[in-house]
Amino acid sequence: MRYFCLRRIPVLAPVLACVILLCCGCGKGSDGVSDKPAYESGATHVLTPEFGKDDTIEVAPLTLDFSHADQGYFMGVLSEAGEKVNIQVTGPDQIDYKYFLDTPDEYTAFPFTAGSGPYIILAFQNISGDQYASLLSYSVTVELENEFLPFLYPNQYVSFTEDSEAVRLAGELSADCESDLDALTAVYSYVTEHVTYDDEKAATVEAGYLPDIDETLRTGKGICFDYAALTVSMLRALSIPARLNIGYSGDIRHAWVDIFIESVGWVRHAVEFNGNEWEMMDPTFAAALGDDELTNDYVGDGENYSLQYVR
Repeated sequence: MRYFCLRRIPVLAPVLACVILLCCGCGKGSDGVSDKPAYESGATHVLTPEFGKDDTIEVAPLTLDFSHADQGYFMGVLSEAGEKVNIQVTGPDQIDYKYFLDTPDEYTAFPFTAGSGPYIILAFQNISGDQYASLLSYSVTVELENEFLPFLYPNQYVSFTEDSEAVRLAGELSADCESDLDALTAVYSYVTEHVTYDDEKAATVEAGYLPDIDETLRTGKGICFDYAALTVSMLRALSIPARLNIGYSGDIRHAWVDIFIESVGWVRHAVEFNGNEWEMMDPTFAAALGDDELTNDYVGDGENYSLQYVR
């Protein structure tokens, strides 16, 4: 999987990556809002996935644990070195999500991003090259404790812990923020001001790449996937539900973010908040391009976003 991140117009790529990734258009508030953890000024709350023993299935070299399915995730671990397993998750949305495990004794969380409902879990073991053989098939019906949990826990794509520098920074940035919107603004401003777009990385990134959010902070560089993963991780650590979206903007591979705001609901396909409503155009983006027609090719009214996966 390659993330080109609008690299076809490289001079403008840093602005595009910084601006488009953040929020994608306004959504209504949803049921179950009262179940969402409350935002607290300057406080971080990292939900840590746990490997349990109450509901596991094992087919060597893979063990899957569904003990905490109601929290919006299941876990997997390999018992042998040199093995590689592809895990495919299909939920109520009928989208096939594919994940890979290739490190022994590393417990990894996989989200139930489609919410409550029936899921089919398939696993395939690598036998040579890109050839895989069926390893197991498992059905599970998920009843989430609340709908936000898949977008608050870390997972393989949005990886962070209590010890992550990004989590510490999120707490620091939100220390004087009275609301989740203030905290969102602080995180967004920091990421877009301190991380620059990495054209070289965009040109050479390999399939299967997973972001390292603390490395993005250390280097101050990244591609759209890095921007999105860092932003989502910091917001989730502040108890602000956030989705990492993967798909296309126009015909360019891209990653961006949806955010849940207490006073608004899920915010999708927007670029800028002017204090009253979410707008589809960022002045900086427009000024950098100097071409409203080209701008609309990538942003438009939100229709140019084509979502494939949510992580």
